[in-house]
Amino acid sequence: MGQGRTSTAPAASAATVAGVAERARPGIADRALETLAQSWRPVALLVACFAAWWVVSAARLVEPYLVPSPGSTLQVMWDKAGYIWHHGWVTTYETLLGFAIAVAVGVLAAVIMVYSSTVEKTLYPVLLFAQVIPKIAIAPLFIVWLGFGIAPKIVVAVLIAFFPVAISMITGLKSVDPEMVQLSATMGAGPLQTFVKIRFPASLPHLFSGLKVAVTLAVTGAVVGEFVGANEGLGFVILQANGNLDTPMLFAGLIVMSLIGVVLFLLVEIAEKLLLPWHASRRGDAVTTTY
Repeated sequence: MGQGRTSTAPAASAATVAGVAERARPGIADRALETLAQSWRPVALLVACFAAWWVVSAARLVEPYLVPSPGSTLQVMWDKAGYIWHHGWVTTYETLLGFAIAVAVGVLAAVIMVYSSTVEKTLYPVLLFAQVIPKIAIAPLFIVWLGFGIAPKIVVAVLIAFFPVAISMITGLKSVDPEMVQLSATMGAGPLQTFVKIRFPASLPHLFSGLKVAVTLAVTGAVVGEFVGANEGLGFVILQANGNLDTPMLFAGLIVMSLIGVVLFLLVEIAEKLLLPWHASRRGDAVTTTY
């Protein structure tokens, strides 16, 4: 009775370790407020740019046929919403298809190059050489070879988006801790198991960094292909507006093209947050040091 009872609780927890404080993970409402707090700066910048655009056009500092007013641009977007929607969807479809092909081919090429030094030494210089060639210079060749359909636009989008995907995946696969690979081999894991359980998950943060760059470049690739030869798509709209000196429609096409790129970037960002909750960049709110 007089003896003290031995406690079964752990000697120390993560919350009582010196210099470390554990905080509860934020809920949905807290995350929404945090997102709003982080997004007000770019929104304020966009509002400032829009206000500067309005001032320039209202003060007639530039002729309207060079820089239309925001009101005329928005009016065109409203009056011809169906026309812009159709051509915007064509460009979006070309972008998504080209991006998907670039991801599949880029990831496969990266895996092959990482697992085969011979292939890497052979293929890597070719990829670098192909990347530095301006795609606008070779796009007419694809029109000659593939015609005026959707295929040349997809090919250009793939060529532009492929390189960042492949490079980021190679970097991710090579950045895996060698001790983890050796440990998996010691425990009897084969090359496929090591790739699925260790190499591929560890490469995902690098891969998503490349995907966010590639998806915006894919939009550019699709529009570049439409510049060279097309009868639909935002590139076609921009060329037609430029030829007719219809600057409100030209600005409308540029705005819609930018919105497509931003939306696709945000979708990749959301996918990264959903698929990589374990990554250190996604756990910054869980534990903070107090030193």
